[in-house]
Amino acid sequence: MKRHENKKFLSLFSVVIALVVSTLAFIPALQAAGDGSWTSPYSVSQSISNQNNSTKTVQGYVVGQPTATTTVVTSNYPNDYALALADSPTETNTANMVYVQIPTSFRSQFGLKTNPTLKGQSIKVTGSLAAYFSHAGLKDPTVMEKTSGTTPTDPPTDPTDPTDPPAFDESYYDPAQGKTGAALKTALHNIIDDHTELSYDAVWNALKVTDQDPNNSNNVILLYTGRSQSKSTNGGNVNDWNREHVWAKSHGDFGTAMGPGTDIHHLRPTDVSVNSSRGNLDFDNGGTQHSEALGNYYDSDSWEPRDAVKGDVARMLFYMAVRYEGDSGEPQLELNNNVNNGTAPYHGKMSVLLQWHLEDPVDNWERNRNNIIFEQFQHNRNPFIDHPEWAEEIW
Repeated sequence: MKRHENKKFLSLFSVVIALVVSTLAFIPALQAAGDGSWTSPYSVSQSISNQNNSTKTVQGYVVGQPTATTTVVTSNYPNDYALALADSPTETNTANMVYVQIPTSFRSQFGLKTNPTLKGQSIKVTGSLAAYFSHAGLKDPTVMEKTSGTTPTDPPTDPTDPTDPPAFDESYYDPAQGKTGAALKTALHNIIDDHTELSYDAVWNALKVTDQDPNNSNNVILLYTGRSQSKSTNGGNVNDWNREHVWAKSHGDFGTAMGPGTDIHHLRPTDVSVNSSRGNLDFDNGGTQHSEALGNYYDSDSWEPRDAVKGDVARMLFYMAVRYEGDSGEPQLELNNNVNNGTAPYHGKMSVLLQWHLEDPVDNWERNRNNIIFEQFQHNRNPFIDHPEWAEEIW
């Protein structure tokens, strides 16, 4: 009798083992712990545990698009700006995900609005392990690739995104290190204050250098249209380009005075008629699409730039709010969460600008422009290009 029972037990045990093995065959294998290199990437759980601004490669499954700290959508994706990775393709707990910024040059391949079938696929990403959407993140990716390949490929060439610019001496920001909030804002002001000021006439030639088309040295790239246009067509006629004050010069009533009125960190080439349409509007989402500057929207109180420069616009305004603090006879410029600011020294809408800053991360075009201004013209930098994380530390 006991022998018969033992046989039944062994038979049942064998069936259970077979079921377990067959079930495991359908579960994607968990990635072994790696060292963060391309050939031995971090798992997502490792990347979450090592949010230390180090540059590492992470491998995981695309599980959706983050839209807020604890929200990841899995369909009807709003844009191509970000994705969430997890160690399992069926993960739903955002605490087990890492949020990945998608730079402009990778959006056509990895943005979920354009590529919704990417969900569930395994990819590798190399970038900086740093908070994104106030959540464990991977920012400023330099390589993104589906793991079906074995060798990383270069991102597609962006005509307005030159090759990596040379690094600057990080000691420039030593007085700001370790600070947050108002103390950080003050430290950064003191670092970038008292720059070399240009005359308004000198701005013309400066913009021909800072905004030069990397694919055509005879042209500049216009901010809102993205159009490449001859440097020689600057002026005030229809289809000429002129000098756009991104921080509208009436917001603080500084006009074209040396200092804020000629600071090329926020002056950009724009089409004359588009500049006129933007006027002194604050920045916000929504409105009617501009007939000439497609992708830009506006209404009676605000302007929404095209997606590719939303972050650029935000970081230019962040710079102005830190650079001009009311000392030395200069205006005290501040961001607020309003539109219709008129001639008051305020610019909005801050909550939208912070969102644009996250959605459109710094690219090589901005880095290169920042370096040129620092090295050739004003000899100061935009801190929010060099350290994007400082925007959230201050505002």
